[in-house]
Amino acid sequence: MDQTKPFNILKRLVWDAYKLVKANKGSAGVDQESIADFEQNLSKNLYKLWNRLSSGTYFPPPVKGVAIPKKQGGQRMLGVPTVSDRIAQMVVKVAFEPYVEPYFKEDSYGYRPNKSALDAVGITRKRCWQFDWVLEFDIRGLFDNIEHELLMKAVRKHTDNKWIILYIERWLKVPMQMADGTMVNRRLGTPQGGVISPLLSNLFLHYVYDVWMNTHHRDKPWCRYADDGIAHCKTETEAKQLLIELRERFAECKLELHPDKTKIVYCKDGKRKSEHPDTKFKFLGYEFRRRMVSGKEKRMFLSFTPAICKEAKKAICKTIRRTGVRERSELSIEEIAKWLNPKIDGWINYYGKFNLSAMKPVARQINHTLIKWCMNKYKSFRYSKPRALRFMVEMSEKRSCLFAHWRRKLGGSFV
Repeated sequence: MDQTKPFNILKRLVWDAYKLVKANKGSAGVDQESIADFEQNLSKNLYKLWNRLSSGTYFPPPVKGVAIPKKQGGQRMLGVPTVSDRIAQMVVKVAFEPYVEPYFKEDSYGYRPNKSALDAVGITRKRCWQFDWVLEFDIRGLFDNIEHELLMKAVRKHTDNKWIILYIERWLKVPMQMADGTMVNRRLGTPQGGVISPLLSNLFLHYVYDVWMNTHHRDKPWCRYADDGIAHCKTETEAKQLLIELRERFAECKLELHPDKTKIVYCKDGKRKSEHPDTKFKFLGYEFRRRMVSGKEKRMFLSFTPAICKEAKKAICKTIRRTGVRERSELSIEEIAKWLNPKIDGWINYYGKFNLSAMKPVARQINHTLIKWCMNKYKSFRYSKPRALRFMVEMSEKRSCLFAHWRRKLGGSFV
């Protein structure tokens, strides 16, 4: 350690943080410097960052405001840090996470090591079979409305490390630079898009919701993934009372439940036959509702289960169209498969986990795109879609391992 530095930050920690940031990729911040640009003078840039962090003279630059569309409509504003600032945030995240991770609850799944969205969907599926009622909630603008004083109180509860506290405080106050160059100062929240922000939001909700639920509603299993949450109740009366108390609890902590995304749901299936206006809900890209499923000995029955939601299907189909695959007639079908398979595998691995057959409309869209590609590539098929269709059907039968959805037995969905 350099004894002239007030903070003991190892150079190795900065190097490891850089490697993590590089693996996560990401776009340039306000300085327009990409990861490739940063690497042009890597040793000097990392040393400069370490030197400033260790001496306490690191002041984060503004984050770049980028509007991205929401699946349900509207826009979400991301705050994209510079590459150097992402590395600095990663340094603090890696150092701070071990202080808080052991205290986080089992049913908190978002942005945590060795936990995933599919884990959250799986436990919710199981509990929907055990409890008749669900309170589904969403926190309106969580990342924009976290109260700084309350958050820093939680940070200091878990560490007295001066440089961790110092830099978290500085990041909370960083302004956002909009596309027209104007600066928006921040008095609340932590920029969505920052490396440290997910950990800080998790810490905040750990005390706002997780600990509160385990203290006041121990009989109601819950599951939370970032700002989306599920609580299971035995009766509608319990669910209504919980909703009242939850609104009050979030208001105490300067947060608000989203009125359109918060509701009480009856988990109606073949045995639970009462009536209620809401009998389905969406959670992490899955829609939970009553469906016909196959049980033991292929016996069919109605169950309350998850499957890919309509919005996710539309988003996937939009992505397929945006690839422009159908116009790439210079590519061979093997090259098309190599290009698309990582995407298709990812979609099926996630959305096909609990109801693979619900992915058939997505498989049909992919096959439709392949037919269009075939018509553009081969002159003999250019004006005959039926012939192109027959060609692709035969291809899926002869080379069933070529495309990921063909391998998963979704290949026959051409019509």
